[in-house]
Amino acid sequence: MTWVEANGFERDGLPQFRRTRRMRRTPALRGLVRETTLQPDDFIQPLFVTHGSGVRHEIESMPGQYQLSVDALPQEVADLIGAGINAVLLFGIPEEKDRAASGALDPDGVIQSAMRTIKREMPEMLIIGDVCACEYTDHGHCGILDGCEVDNDQTVALLARIAVSQADAGADIVAPSDMMDGRVLAIRNALDAAGHGNLPIMSYAAKYASAFYGPFREAAASMPAFGDRRSHQMDPANAREAITEIAIDLDEGADIVIVKPALAYLDVIRMARDTFDAPLVAYNVSGEYAMIKAAAQLGWIDERKVALETLTAIKRAGAGRIITYHAKEAARWLREGEASTRRPLDVLSEWDA
Repeated sequence: MTWVEANGFERDGLPQFRRTRRMRRTPALRGLVRETTLQPDDFIQPLFVTHGSGVRHEIESMPGQYQLSVDALPQEVADLIGAGINAVLLFGIPEEKDRAASGALDPDGVIQSAMRTIKREMPEMLIIGDVCACEYTDHGHCGILDGCEVDNDQTVALLARIAVSQADAGADIVAPSDMMDGRVLAIRNALDAAGHGNLPIMSYAAKYASAFYGPFREAAASMPAFGDRRSHQMDPANAREAITEIAIDLDEGADIVIVKPALAYLDVIRMARDTFDAPLVAYNVSGEYAMIKAAAQLGWIDERKVALETLTAIKRAGAGRIITYHAKEAARWLREGEASTRRPLDVLSEWDA
């Protein structure tokens, strides 16, 4: 008598339990029933645009990511298009900074020049402009200061002007990342008044005061000179509050919403997806990227497998699109998987024993 027979799991020679492993035996079977898939056009690539010419400076804490001068953008964008990526998120690093973030408003500023260049050279690439002041202020905070505090209403007025400046320069979408109260409404009104009524707003609606942003602040040269951003970015302990923030931004005119960071906030992504029908983007941030890169360089993990598993988890949680520094590499890995006749994510089945 077999163990199965002795324990009542088999009658008349027929198994009475479900064999779910049947659909896991081969790559083709796993691909047939796969619930979540990644494609290159799921990804949005952040780019850091700096002053000068001929600049391609690798960011030490983010291997494989660069500060690029405007003249270096066409080749980078062409490479992204070739990889199947159709959207970029631009951050500007001006030559000079001041308390008023005036570089963010300069019609010939680094970000405006970058947008015009991309639109002229690669008009098919969707350009998203990050609307914030932290890269442009000499104190590194997200807006206009009143003493040591960020003044909400003065900053909102500044952000509305930045958004219009980017729209004038060719942005397809503006993305306010500051977390000031009322900024989406102010930006929507300013864009409409300036003749940009059809320009969408992608709001960083649930942006947390996260420790995962460290490498970004090196990349964008936006480290606060003092204090932190906990007065306006969300408390990592709060999830329900994110739903309130998203609802407010949608009511004020946001067309797309972002949850940032992604990996440590998968529960928030899922709550947002279950609550709202609006397009939802998750930001796989610099610290999440840097941890994978560092562990891979030490030989502790397989970067390809871990990165694709991470991106799959973010999409599985409910994100429609993912802002990620792994975009170009992930797109290449997916295409390599297709070229080898496997489903794109079957690399995830190659676990170590």
